[in-house]
Amino acid sequence: MNFRNIPPVVKNLLIVNGLVFLATLLLKNQGIDLSDYLGLHFWKSEGFKPHQLVSYMFLHSAYDFTHILFNMFAVYMFGRVLEDVWGSKRFLIYYMITGIGAGLIQLIVAYFRLMPLMAEIPPEGIDLVMKEGYGALLEGKNFIDPQLAQANALINSVTVGASGAVFGILLAFGMLFPNTELMLLFPPIPIKAKWFVLGYGVIELYSGFANNPNDNVAHFAHLGGMLFGFVLIKMWQKDRKHFY
Repeated sequence: MNFRNIPPVVKNLLIVNGLVFLATLLLKNQGIDLSDYLGLHFWKSEGFKPHQLVSYMFLHSAYDFTHILFNMFAVYMFGRVLEDVWGSKRFLIYYMITGIGAGLIQLIVAYFRLMPLMAEIPPEGIDLVMKEGYGALLEGKNFIDPQLAQANALINSVTVGASGAVFGILLAFGMLFPNTELMLLFPPIPIKAKWFVLGYGVIELYSGFANNPNDNVAHFAHLGGMLFGFVLIKMWQKDRKHFY
C-alpha cells in the first residue's frame, strides 16, 4: 500500500481509526475502556452522550482485530475509488452521514425491540435495570432473569465500529459501478458489484430479523448505512451535471 497515492480523506480515516484502535489497546491495559465514552449507547442508558453518534464509528473492539482490519480494508479498496470520483468533500459528507444514519437506525430498532419487552416487565424490574444494569454490563455481568437481561442488553450495550459507513461505501460502489467484477474470497469466484451488494443486504436483513441473542453484530446499523447512502445518492443524482 503506497500511502502517497491514497486520497486525503481515505488516508486520514485509516490513520484516525488506527490511532484510536491503538489508544483503545493501551488504555485497556490501564483499566480505561474507551467504548464507555466513545461507543454508542441507547438514549435511555446513563452512558449515552450525543457525541457518540459520531465518535462510535471511529472506535473498534480491542478484542477483535479482524473488525477494524476488514472495515479499513473496505474503506481503502472502495472508498478511494469513490473519493476519486466524487472529490474529497462529497466523499467525507457521504461517509459521515451514512455512519451517523447507521447509528440512528440502530437506536430506533433497539427502541422498537425494547418497548414490547418493557411492557412485560414489572415496574420494579424496570427500575432495577435502570439503576444497576449499566454498572453490571461494565463489569461483564448481566441479570439472571432472561427478560431483565435482554432489556439491559438493549438499553446498556454499546455499538462500535465503522461498519455502518462501510456498508454505505459498498452500496455506493455497487450503484456507481454495478457491473464491475469483484473476486470473492470464499468461494473464490468473480461476482458483479451490484449482486455482491444486493446479496450482502439480503444477508444483513435476514440476520437482523433472526435476532440471534448470541449475535453481537449490529445488522440493522449496517442496513441503516446502506439506507442513508441510497437516499443520499438518489438526492445527488437529481443533479446529473454535478453527481460525478
